[in-house]
Amino acid sequence: MSLPVAILAGGLATRMRPITEKIPKILIEIEGRPFAEYQIELLRAHRLTKIVLCVGYLGEMVRDVLDDGSRYGVELHYSFDGDKLLGTGGALKRALPLLGDAFFVLYGDSYLECLYEEVEAAFLASGKLGMMTVLRNENRWDTSNILFEGGQIQRYDKTRQTPDMLHIDYGLSLLQAQTLDAYGDDEAFDLSAVFQNLIQHGQLAGFEVPNRFYEIGSPQGLEETRQYLARKRKRQQ
Repeated sequence: MSLPVAILAGGLATRMRPITEKIPKILIEIEGRPFAEYQIELLRAHRLTKIVLCVGYLGEMVRDVLDDGSRYGVELHYSFDGDKLLGTGGALKRALPLLGDAFFVLYGDSYLECLYEEVEAAFLASGKLGMMTVLRNENRWDTSNILFEGGQIQRYDKTRQTPDMLHIDYGLSLLQAQTLDAYGDDEAFDLSAVFQNLIQHGQLAGFEVPNRFYEIGSPQGLEETRQYLARKRKRQQ
């Protein structure tokens, strides 16, 4: 039985306005279908069938569209931020009762084709509290933010990058629930702070993936993802 997956989909998506003034980013349509369906189908193909959507802004709309996931062959659950946005870390903390002791984490705007089974196995074998997948990016698809050497994440910083950072956070990670014990139930915090703490204590494993990521968090990213998914559909016909 594979681990559950938390999808972080509660942000305001200001870079995608005016589209996201009326719909949440995860429901942006690609070829007439909400992006979330592509994510769900990819996860299901890797036998990841318990999915918790961490939603905030327009979250009820996500639930209305996707429902319980049965028509996709998965089990969907929803965790709502509530009256205030909790940030990526706070949203995960609130969703813990639905996630259990260990789980995958990915973002609601990412399409990540990798061997999830291998990532999970490596995490469980590592004995670490967390694992981050990384891609040798060299500033090609976004700004590189990780120093990854000898199979280890030496440094991770989204705001202060250095020339020796050749890798980037791929957007898929795994966590033990206890990594969030230090935070309050309604505390707003960013997942990056959790990763920084894990690195400081030698508890963040790294897993390098070979394939680039696709995302819909920017107009350019959305167009690239549209084109990629269209090519993929034609190959499968």
